[in-house]
Amino acid sequence: MSFRTSDGAPRAPLANRFAGRVSRMSWVDVVVAAAVLVLLYLVLKVGQGTTVRFSAEQSVKVDTDPARLPYDAARSLLRMFAALAASTAFTFAYAYAAARSRRLERILIPALDILQSVPVLGFLTVAVTGFLALFPGSMLGLECASIFAIFTSQAWNMTFGFYQSLTSLPRELDELSRSFRFTKWMRFWKVEVPAGMIGLVWNGMMSFGGGWFFLVASEAISVNNKEYALPGVGSYAGAAVTDGDLGKVGWAILTMAVMVIGVNFLFWRPLTAWAEKFRNEQSEASEVQRSAVLDFLRRSHWPRLLGALLRPAGRALGRAARVLGTDDRPLSFDPARRRTGDIVFAVVAGGLIVWGLADLGGYLHDRTGLGVFGEPLLLGLVTFARVVVLVAVATVVWVPIGVWIGLSPRLTRIAQPVVQVLASFPANFLFPLAVWFFLRTGLSIDVGGILLMALGAQWYILFNTIAGAMSIPSDLREAMDDLGVRGRQRWKRLILPGVLPAYVTGGITASGGAWNASIVSEVVTFGGTTLTATGLGAYIARATADGDFPHLLAGVAVMSLYVVGLNRLLWRRLYRLAERRYSL
Repeated sequence: MSFRTSDGAPRAPLANRFAGRVSRMSWVDVVVAAAVLVLLYLVLKVGQGTTVRFSAEQSVKVDTDPARLPYDAARSLLRMFAALAASTAFTFAYAYAAARSRRLERILIPALDILQSVPVLGFLTVAVTGFLALFPGSMLGLECASIFAIFTSQAWNMTFGFYQSLTSLPRELDELSRSFRFTKWMRFWKVEVPAGMIGLVWNGMMSFGGGWFFLVASEAISVNNKEYALPGVGSYAGAAVTDGDLGKVGWAILTMAVMVIGVNFLFWRPLTAWAEKFRNEQSEASEVQRSAVLDFLRRSHWPRLLGALLRPAGRALGRAARVLGTDDRPLSFDPARRRTGDIVFAVVAGGLIVWGLADLGGYLHDRTGLGVFGEPLLLGLVTFARVVVLVAVATVVWVPIGVWIGLSPRLTRIAQPVVQVLASFPANFLFPLAVWFFLRTGLSIDVGGILLMALGAQWYILFNTIAGAMSIPSDLREAMDDLGVRGRQRWKRLILPGVLPAYVTGGITASGGAWNASIVSEVVTFGGTTLTATGLGAYIARATADGDFPHLLAGVAVMSLYVVGLNRLLWRRLYRLAERRYSL
């Protein structure tokens, strides 16, 4: 088989084209190749520490020598990126299944509400036991448990965001895919992923920050009266806070800031600049995101060389994906044709849910009685009030700021690293300052805990609002400028409708993140001083540390009830409104 170029001339064989590109290599290509080799070497070198011998009974002692911080930072980064890769794969599979199947959507989206409401400590309780049993005698089991905990702090926000982009796909792209009878793989990879890329990148950035926020809880684990620790900045900071050593806490804060800024410069800034090409607009924006790293990579021949090498594999994958069928669904569905299948599906799914609830109720009834739900239900009302205040204040403060940043590429370049550092800052690192401030001012932690919860929740609203503002087509903004639409009318006609779908995603994940953050924000410890707030988060933290599984299950179940109820009554209705009236 021979291939020809667009002008009809025979195309050179792949080997010749590969040799031609290699001959044009420059010093930029040498630098890029050296950087990749150094990165691979560091990953392999650091990864060796994940497979050493480990016994679940051995005592844990975190080495807080500042000289170990570079190695600890590398171990933490390796976990963070492993969790991010798993979160991205989960996002594509889960969001696609929920968006493409009405029946699965009725199960998967409420399940996602429940999953995001389960605190990281709740996942850790099961994950540590399971992974240690899966990898007996190896540190790899504890590493997998830590990565899984970080994954649970990243995946839900990314999945909600990508699901929202799939369900609000621009009509012209949807009709284009159907008209050309794209395969399902082509529609996903050529239409749906590019349409949601800006939101996916910004939600990934926010989720990465959420992973930093829970780094201490995922690396210094206290479950069932046993303590486990892994080398990392999180466990280092946790040990320094417990010892009351402000100097070592300062070293941990400095290391965290360097890591966040470095990852932003080398990874997230190039991604956000690259994602600009996926804007849905008819005219090129006057200002675009820029990245020195991306500009440097574009000068290299390696991306094009790798593209040429991988293109045959891509074509083979595309041909194999044809077995999934074409995108030939009708534009409208006949409800009568689906009624019988929906009834069967509802009966089966409902039966499984009832069986699960009955089994849980039986377990708790045998050990503590169903009265165990009384205390967490009352404590949940207190935490619920904090969540409502936090989301309301964060909306008023961060939506205007997010729009301001998102509509200005120049301001985005300045604000992105600052916001990334703030969003990535674990509340545990501020415990020394928080304890001092609360004791000095007499401020009750019942009120001050809202400030600590905000550190882990408010940024979801900001990042999603920025992504929503960046996704507003430039031609619409320029049309508003030409028509002289300013001030309140511009917000009403363009900005608020443009950012509402993204804001709803941010609101859902901020609400769930606030409940999660209550676990580490309602119990504040520094040295020998512990401040405990009244709330469901403190209840779950205490049950986790004591290994009290009945009370832990009751607390997690009640937290899930509150989150799902709020999502069903408020956020889902806003989702449908944004989907129906305000999608492009």
